[in-house]
Amino acid sequence: MTTLNISLPEHSVAIVTGGESGIGRAVAVRLAQAGVPVVITYHNDKAAADAVLAEVQAGGGRAAAAQTDVADERQVEALFDLAERTFGTVDFLVNSAGRNMSGVMLRDMGLAQFDGVIRADLYGPFLTCRRMVRALEAAGRGGRIVNISSIHERAPRAGGADYDAAKGGLAQLTATLALELAPARIAVNGIAPGMILTPMNQSALDNPTELRAKEAAIPWGRAGRPEEVAELALFLLSPAADYITGTTVTIDGALSLTVAQGA
Repeated sequence: MTTLNISLPEHSVAIVTGGESGIGRAVAVRLAQAGVPVVITYHNDKAAADAVLAEVQAGGGRAAAAQTDVADERQVEALFDLAERTFGTVDFLVNSAGRNMSGVMLRDMGLAQFDGVIRADLYGPFLTCRRMVRALEAAGRGGRIVNISSIHERAPRAGGADYDAAKGGLAQLTATLALELAPARIAVNGIAPGMILTPMNQSALDNPTELRAKEAAIPWGRAGRPEEVAELALFLLSPAADYITGTTVTIDGALSLTVAQGA
């Protein structure tokens, strides 16, 4: 895959939540390739996080990992403290950690299920954004935030009351923060992927028949790759996107445009 020739400011530091797998992993590796030290979070899979660190270091990059529940305020504070001690003030934040939809209908969904997804997918970005903004404003510096959302922030799916509500809230959080933070030159944007071949789509990765059936519903004719989302994130974090804030960019092969087709 062709990578963008984008330069990022020297002395930048990044945090990528959920950086041990999927889109988060691809973003972390790509940032490190661009010369940015990266701190990734992981929830339980330390081996996966260690593999990302090894990949980054093998390429000459710098990275660290922290086991973090992004919905826990104290753990988020500890995450940023670690990043600041290790590399310096965090300029870039990519919120990729989160949980997928349960597939459980509302009538059968327990409160713990709904609450868990809301906390991971919405409370998490709230807490990380707040901590980063406080540090940047204290230092008198700008920065850039990218929140990884989903096309389901506006294209609901039955069985997704938990996930759809969280991602819809994340879209509004992104837009609201962009308004608040523009005077401080802190840009906030979102990325809304469609079907991307990550562990969240493990069943399709494991089953060629399922993959073909799902790709047949995508006008572009294929699922996306996490590296493609990483390239978009890199652009939104770069000076080339200086005038872009408060928007969510869809990357889905036109899947979200197929609503009501043929009916």
